[in-house]
Amino acid sequence: MSRPAWPHAWRRSLRLRLLLATVGALALALGLAGVMLSRLFDEQVTRQFEQALTVQLDQLTARLAVDAEGRPEVDARLLSDPRWTRPYSGLYFQVDRVRGAAGGPAERGVLRSRSLWDVVLALPDDALADGALHRHELTGPDGARLLALERTVALDGAAPSSPWRLVVAADRAETQAARERFDRLLALSLGALGLLLALAAWAQVALGLAPLRALQRELVALQEGRRARLDGAVPAEVQPLVAGFNGVLDRNDEVVARARTQAGNLAHAIKTPLAALAQAAAVARRPGAEAAALAALVDEQVALAQRQVDWHLKRARAAAAQGRPGARAPVAEAAEGLLRVMRRVHAGRALELHAEDIAPGLHFAGELQDLQEMLGNLVDNACKWARQAVHVAATAEGRRLRLVVDDDGPGIAAAQRDAALARGTRLDETVPGSGLGLAIVHDLARLYGGELALEPSPRGGLRAVLWLPAA
Repeated sequence: MSRPAWPHAWRRSLRLRLLLATVGALALALGLAGVMLSRLFDEQVTRQFEQALTVQLDQLTARLAVDAEGRPEVDARLLSDPRWTRPYSGLYFQVDRVRGAAGGPAERGVLRSRSLWDVVLALPDDALADGALHRHELTGPDGARLLALERTVALDGAAPSSPWRLVVAADRAETQAARERFDRLLALSLGALGLLLALAAWAQVALGLAPLRALQRELVALQEGRRARLDGAVPAEVQPLVAGFNGVLDRNDEVVARARTQAGNLAHAIKTPLAALAQAAAVARRPGAEAAALAALVDEQVALAQRQVDWHLKRARAAAAQGRPGARAPVAEAAEGLLRVMRRVHAGRALELHAEDIAPGLHFAGELQDLQEMLGNLVDNACKWARQAVHVAATAEGRRLRLVVDDDGPGIAAAQRDAALARGTRLDETVPGSGLGLAIVHDLARLYGGELALEPSPRGGLRAVLWLPAA
């Protein structure tokens, strides 16, 4: 069974991820705000409810007295509120006798408001200091939830060992209804606010991503060949991406142009050897042709064609050698590895190959194979001409590497140094080679933004100085 595409769509869509994150954060913030506001409202309503009950309890305390028989009675002026006399009205008072020090019995409901009718409020048996105020949650008439405040007082004319407990209670239905009304209004308000904020977030995301849609249209035009670069106005945050993409396009154009040039150069370079081989083949078909002379001609032209093919293959490698972004190649490891190889290649000459003057931690900003290609050609060329020793050194100067290869050979005259960097130039035919090594190094270094210079060496021979970008 195929999985639904929607759960994975948000991972691929920047717009969906932004909207989901924004709406989720808004929902969480509004939810927390709703809970906090509802709790604050409930606390405020409860506090006002308790304050109103405290006022009623204070009035009951002020109006309470004892008759000649020591029974409690309430001044009729307290009963002006009709709720005191209406049964189960939601406002109640009760006076209890508290057990005294003399061991007298405790009595509940010695005096009650008419609103309690035949109900006696059952409060927990807790001890109160004189004037102390306690708060209780009770179940009242018809199962109503009551909030009760109690206070213990000693009345004039009553035995001091028999204090009275005064209780005032009220139904919490009104406060509960007020809280429910507030919660409904709060939910509607926060819902409307959340909807408006979600619409604002959608508009913000749409406006913020509009430049990306324009960039997408430019990419389509680029694919269809209607434009060659991305030139539209984009935000500063996207500009580095556009600049980098345009750089890749420019680089691609350069590679294509260079490939066309190299293909033309290769075709032109092997045209002459092929013509000579064709002519040799025609001569070979003639009666009395000298086989040795023809063989020598064929060998010479094949060698020439091989050198040209080798040159263009290495040049093609050099054309793509600017390296991937972030490439790093250790200089010391590459130099030591090359010297180990050269010691085996030139073991019969007993050359001294040194690489002590390489600063630690140097890295070339490019491919390791390209560094080995350039440094290997320089070291191999130095070994061919050196009498006794070849010395390799490397230092960092700013953001560039300076690699130096010295030998103690005969060196090259100043007039011939530029020619030594030309393709296929061999200054001494007695030394094996194709004349392409220094030219490959020269071209490869230029592709990396570096250069190769030939100078007289303090050791008496030739110094090759290679400048490359440092990582």
